[in-house]
Amino acid sequence: MAKTATKPKPWAEAATHLVDVAMGRRPADLVIRNGRWVNVHSGEIIAGTDIAIAGGRFAYCGPNAGHAIGQGTKVVDAGGRYLVPGLCDAHMHVESGMVTVTEFCRAVIPHGTTSMFIDPHEIANVLGLPGVRLMHDEAVAMPINVLVQMPSCVPSAPGLEHAGAELTVADVAEAMAWENIIGLGEVMNFPGVAANDPVMSGEIAATVRAGKTVGGHYASRDLGLPFHGYVAGGPEDDHEGTRAEDAIARVRQGMKAMLRLGSAWYDVASQIKGVTESGLDPRNFILCTDDSHSGTLVHEGHMDRVVRHAISQGLKPVTAIQMATLNTAQHFRLERELGSIAPGRLADLLIVSDLAAMTIDEVYGRGVRLAKGGKLDIDIPAYNYPKTSKNTVKLGRKLKSGDFDIAAPMGANEVRVRVIGVIENQAPTRALEADLPVEDGLVAMDRRNDVCQIALVERHKGTGGVTNAFVSGFGYMGDCAIASSVAHDAHHIIVVGTSKQDMALAVNRLGEVGGGVVLFSKGKELALVEMPIAGLMSDERAEIVAAKADKLTEAMRQMGCSLNNAYMQHSLLALVVIPQLRISDVGLIDVTTFQKVDLFV
Repeated sequence: MAKTATKPKPWAEAATHLVDVAMGRRPADLVIRNGRWVNVHSGEIIAGTDIAIAGGRFAYCGPNAGHAIGQGTKVVDAGGRYLVPGLCDAHMHVESGMVTVTEFCRAVIPHGTTSMFIDPHEIANVLGLPGVRLMHDEAVAMPINVLVQMPSCVPSAPGLEHAGAELTVADVAEAMAWENIIGLGEVMNFPGVAANDPVMSGEIAATVRAGKTVGGHYASRDLGLPFHGYVAGGPEDDHEGTRAEDAIARVRQGMKAMLRLGSAWYDVASQIKGVTESGLDPRNFILCTDDSHSGTLVHEGHMDRVVRHAISQGLKPVTAIQMATLNTAQHFRLERELGSIAPGRLADLLIVSDLAAMTIDEVYGRGVRLAKGGKLDIDIPAYNYPKTSKNTVKLGRKLKSGDFDIAAPMGANEVRVRVIGVIENQAPTRALEADLPVEDGLVAMDRRNDVCQIALVERHKGTGGVTNAFVSGFGYMGDCAIASSVAHDAHHIIVVGTSKQDMALAVNRLGEVGGGVVLFSKGKELALVEMPIAGLMSDERAEIVAAKADKLTEAMRQMGCSLNNAYMQHSLLALVVIPQLRISDVGLIDVTTFQKVDLFV
């Protein structure tokens, strides 16, 4: 495998050389001939185009680059194939891939992703500002553009959960000076913004003063005054819409509507109707993944998958590509660096043989071929995480089955309880109710009606605290339990099961391995994905992690779960900033009112 190229000089320093190449006074490093130029600025596909690259940047884009070919110039014949800008993921969390930044890049580069805008608020909730710095520094070392958004809400909902760390306005202001910070990560505390919470307004102000982009996260269906107050507070985009009216409302208020297709979030088809049916300007729509786990990356793709899906929903290929390239670059104030094949920009491009199917033959980043035929073509050295980033699962004690007992009110034979209802392929949950029997003074599960137990186990301070509740939607029928130290956003341990004994075994196993996700059935471990880095990421290769994740998915199916990407649904059950009902270390949380509620109705 070839080594990656050094980072290109800034355009201002490289401009005179680019001019000389464009004029034929100096040779290009690489010329790609006879391509169909997918021009995202004009919306055209221009046949018979040559592209000349020098110093990792585009120097000439036109009908004949013969004048830029010298003795040392490498020439590639595109053979009439499409020349597409490298794809950009506008909002995502590397940690949700179960792997490090390095391994995430290894997985997505063959799928045409050359720019990622990452929000490392998962590791921030465990390790605080030092954790963000670790991922920031790893991102700088990558052969593609990995830009970092400074996490804004750690914890995501103060008072409703306790994370392993806390970020302040001063932390955000400090990070804005780091070389690879592109803006503020999704501002999830939307009630705080509308209420002029000083932390939220202070973080947004620090970002605006730095001239950087403020990421949004308005996870409410209420488009009334709270929404208007949120927009007035400064967030510039939002990826939490699930309906066409959500996307339309955001665009009308000057925000960018980010439409996500992740491993378990399918929000493109409904919202793209704002363009295909309502005729809104597509330049204000951006594609992203938000969360993709390793199995999706290895088997299905990344941003190529999202673009392909958008095209299938009725978009012209060029329009869909704009939403994954130029629109993203413009939003983050990087139009002169990324997002198009045009002079001066970083030479990130794809050679594509079928545009509608996004069949990517070759991937170039900064003028270097990074992948060919779906295989990585370069060497990316592993990034070593320090010992301080590991051994973060602190249970304080061994758990036992009795820790998951739920005592019924005195004398009750049946109780009505609140139940978290999982919605397939969406991040929101439903607030359900169920009548459950009481056996020997304890509330019993009802697996015949798909009601099993969920518990959140504190894992940052070693308090031994356990919060118990009920969940519906997974369909587990066998005796089992699945536990995960990935539990957005505070990242305690979530365990869901039909067997209290298996629940205890699963949680204790994560304490032994330092975090990850594990499934037990009848006392036997059926699947395990170790994630020792902050209890969030594996230090193994993406394909190895994907194989372990596949084994986990199959084990979940054997237990009766047929949900698409059920693990992703599992990992969001403690996300107390997305309605309707969630669990935290504080208790059961009604996210429509942002209040703790009783388990019993």
